[in-house]
Amino acid sequence: MANYSSYIICGTPRSGSTLLCEMLAASGTGKPNSYFRAEDFGYWAERWGVTGQVGVDSLKFEQNYFEAMLREGRNGSDIFGLRLMWNSVDEATRCLQQLQGGRADFHIQVQKAFGPTLFIHLSRADKLAQAISLVRARQSGLWHIKADGSVMEGDECERPIEYDRTVIANAVAQLEEDDAAWTAFFCSQAIEPVLIAYSEISKNPQAVLAKVLERLGKDPKIAGSMQTPTRKMSDATSTEWYERYLAESIL
Repeated sequence: MANYSSYIICGTPRSGSTLLCEMLAASGTGKPNSYFRAEDFGYWAERWGVTGQVGVDSLKFEQNYFEAMLREGRNGSDIFGLRLMWNSVDEATRCLQQLQGGRADFHIQVQKAFGPTLFIHLSRADKLAQAISLVRARQSGLWHIKADGSVMEGDECERPIEYDRTVIANAVAQLEEDDAAWTAFFCSQAIEPVLIAYSEISKNPQAVLAKVLERLGKDPKIAGSMQTPTRKMSDATSTEWYERYLAESIL
């Protein structure tokens, strides 16, 4: 019987993490989000009423931030949820070291901070499709759409987008590097994560949710009644960019 008190969704942008986060939260299994993303510290601190800032009375701020983060990430449940992109691992490590003292392995820091933790690794095999999705989101300012077509995250008025092979190529390289870094990290820390492919969660998110719930020791049947909260954003423009990129690669 699983006895986890937390889980960490590890991934890269546009790998299905928002969909999984939303469904886990809706199932009453924590409330995962990117609480260690440095750019969002100010947003969360203001939302939680945490005063001060990193670097100014840093330890007190981070203690208060951490306590508020635990409350948010549990959301009244008995389990804490966290989403962690590779580019936030260093910040998470720094914060936990600051709180705990010493320089233990990240896995040990996590267990000390959150208790027994299940690691979930989301990965998208088609890095070109992932990169195009990421570049489009950055350009347009629209990141996620709800199932009903309304904006979940991003700008209501989309900015113009433009095909740029160099930008897409750079995104592909970064995504490949980050995904490889996660794999190396799990190996170095002797962690065996739950592996979830983007193709799995995009095709049958309820089945993936059931898989995760079961590993967490929760009732997987809950997943059967869950609605898919997001809508896929890939469209004809995505296909056009994809085919153009491949055609240019042959030249």
